[in-house]
Formats: sequence, structure tokens, C-alpha cells
Amino acid sequence: MAKSAAGTPLSLGSILTFACCYLPFSALNTSVAVQVPHYFASHIGLGLAVGGVFGLIRLIDIPLDPFLGLVMDRTRTPIGRYRPWMMLGAPVLMLAIYMMYEAPVGATRGYLLLWLLIMYLGMSLLLLAANAWAATLAVSYTHRSRIFGAMQGLGTLGAVACLVIPIITHGMHRTDAQGIQAVGWFLVIMAPLTIALVTLRTPEPLKEVQESRVRLADYASLLARPNVLRLIAADFCIIMGPAWMSALYLFFFTDSRGFSTSQANVLLVFYIAAGLIGAPATAWLANRISKHRALAVTAIGYSLMLLVLFFSPKASVVIAAPAMFMAGALAAGSVVMIRALTADIGDEIRLEKDQQQIGLLYALTSGTTKAAGALSVTLTFAVLGLVGYNPAEHAVNGASQIRGLELAYIIGPVVFVMLGGACFLGYKLSAERHAEIRRQLDARDAAYDESPVIQGLTASGEVAV
Repeated sequence: MAKSAAGTPLSLGSILTFACCYLPFSALNTSVAVQVPHYFASHIGLGLAVGGVFGLIRLIDIPLDPFLGLVMDRTRTPIGRYRPWMMLGAPVLMLAIYMMYEAPVGATRGYLLLWLLIMYLGMSLLLLAANAWAATLAVSYTHRSRIFGAMQGLGTLGAVACLVIPIITHGMHRTDAQGIQAVGWFLVIMAPLTIALVTLRTPEPLKEVQESRVRLADYASLLARPNVLRLIAADFCIIMGPAWMSALYLFFFTDSRGFSTSQANVLLVFYIAAGLIGAPATAWLANRISKHRALAVTAIGYSLMLLVLFFSPKASVVIAAPAMFMAGALAAGSVVMIRALTADIGDEIRLEKDQQQIGLLYALTSGTTKAAGALSVTLTFAVLGLVGYNPAEHAVNGASQIRGLELAYIIGPVVFVMLGGACFLGYKLSAERHAEIRRQLDARDAAYDESPVIQGLTASGEVAV
């Protein structure tokens, strides 16, 4: 089990409490990937210009993550290193969510650009702090898979809620747009509640709050490491595949597969809810065949499930529901493996360089994750423009436009996910190697904790949490 600041194991309840931090992030991430582009393109009236806005926002926002990761790793406060950043992220996120989901019809591209930027700032603050904090709570090879599996699993509950809410509002005879607005209010309420629970109830290990001298140049040294290059390439591809699918999901399932919007949302609930099983199941598999091999299994399986959906009969819930469930379980498992592999590589770096750079490392993967999410919208909407597809409400598209939509939907995700799994071919950081790394780190940390300077600081309360 993960360990607390005092070195005693965290209970399952404490692990699940911390995992609540993924509820608002996963919920918002799902909504932004599936609902927000469709909402702004059709209801707000921006059309395919939405794709350009999502691409532009990455040029502005991505450099922010390395800076935040640098500052987080150098943070030293009486309440911890990562806790203050999560507390700051909640109000920023709440404001942006309100302005995004209550956008007036006819809002400009500038309006979307501004509030997307602020929303991604809030998401960065929460996600970077949560991932780095989690890496300090679960330090062993096997336990790390479990805590990241718990985070992914609980995050699934928030994502499912975002999909169920429009289904409920549809049953109340509300419009699709009103359903999305109800999702926004759910997010505004959930974010502060879950972040308050996490920051008030979770310890930060004291040995991880030691001074760390890092510079912007450290990013260059990280990128020179083969394992880091594998990681960011795999992260980009593993996120890009499902994100590409998500950006086209409502268009594909309504115009190509013949489902209603409500039915498509129900199928997406199967996809997201499968993360509750897929995340822990992949963690279990990883502890038996290793994390990078489990990642390859999820990549292959996900691609096969997309092909089943593509070739299945139209409007067939009987076939689509189990295929969506399996695809969702495998997608969730892929994300768990990437996050757990990131923490393992962070340990390897800390042993060799004697510096805590997990925040920097998660900043890099957060940047690639966000780049993939945004570029998926930009590229897919650009492809829709090339094939002449019209995303407007009540628009009628011809057979050639629908065929273009179908090919875009299936080719992109399969290619990217398979490339992501291939990135770890020849990976050498095994469970045995990581166990030796942790043994040396634990010995070093014990010597640090016993030093007279640290004991004096702890007694005075300057670094204790």
C-alpha cells in the first residue's frame, strides 16, 4: 500500500479519498473532448472554426505546463509542495467552466479562446499537482499501478456523470444545449468539494519536501533521456487515439451509425464506465507481465474494438454496447500505464541526479496530453472540412461526406494507439530494476530524514504537513 508522511501505510479509504482529485478532471476532460466541440460548433454557431481555436490555444497554453512543473518542484511551504497548487486550481477552474458552459449563442472565437485558456490553466494546476503528489504517496512498482488505477477508476465516475446528465435532461424534455449547460453546473459544484476533501485529508510525505535546485535547462536534459522520449511519444499517441475518436464521436454515431444523440450518450456511458474495471484490471495485468507489456495489450485490444464498431450493423445496440465497454476499459488501462510508467521513470531520474523532478516530468506528459487533446479537434475538424462535412444543427450530409467521416473516425485512432504501444518496445526498466532503484532511494531518504537540520525543521513545524 502507499505510505504516509510518517511511513505507515495509507488505508484503502485514504487512497480512495486522494483519488477523488481525478473526479473533476476526468469529468471535464471527457466533456471537453466529446461535448464542448460539438456544442460550440452546432449550438453556439462557430462551425468548423472550433477546430482552429482548439489548435491555437495549444500554442499559447502548452509552454505553461513546463513552467508550472518547474515552480511546483521548487515549492516549499508549511502545508506541502503540491497541496497549495491544487487549492489554487479549484477557483480558477470554476470560473472558466461557468463562462464556457453558459456561453451566449453567437459567442465569438475570441470568447472561446479566452475561456479555454483559463480553463486549461485550472486543469494544469490540478493535474500536475495531483500526479506528482500521487507519485510520492505510492513508491513501489506494484503499488504505483494500484494508486493510479484508483485515480483513473474514480475519475470514471465523474466522466460517467457528465454523460448521464444530458440523458436525464433529455428525458425531462430539455434541449441538447440545456443538457450540456447542466453538465457545466455539475462541474462547478463538484470541483471545490472534491479538491477540499483531498487537500484536507491526504498527507504529503515529508521526505519529498526537500529542497530541489532545478532550472529550465533541466527540461533539455530530460528530453535527452531515451526513456523520457519513449514516454512523451507514447503519451501523445495513446491520448491522441481516443481523443480523435471523441472529437468525431457524436457526428459518427448519429450520422453514420444511425443512433440518436441520446442513444449515443448511453453508449458512451458504457465506454466511460468501463474504466472502473479497465483501470484496476490493467494494473493487475501490469503487476504480472510488466507495465509496458500491459500497455501494448491495451493498445492492440482498443484498436480491435474500434474495428468491431466500424463494421457492425447500423443502430445495433446489442453489438455496439459490449464493444464500447471493452474499448473504454482498454483506453482507461492505457492511461493508467502511462501515468505509472511516468512515476517509475521519475524515480530513475531522482536516483541518478539526486533531484526531485517528478513535477517537471509530469509537466512534459501533461503538455503532450493537452497537445494531443487539442490537435485531435483541430485535425479532425480540418478533415471534416476537406470532405465537405457540415456539422451544423439539422444539416444534411451526402454519402461521400459520411464516408469521409467514417474513414476519419477509424483510421486516426487505430494508427495513433498502435504507435503508442510500440513506443516501449525494448524498454528495460523492469519491476526488478525499479525495486533496486526504490531500495537505494529509501536508504537515501532515511539518511536525509535523520539529519540534524531536517529534524530541527520538523520540530519547528516548518516543513511538516
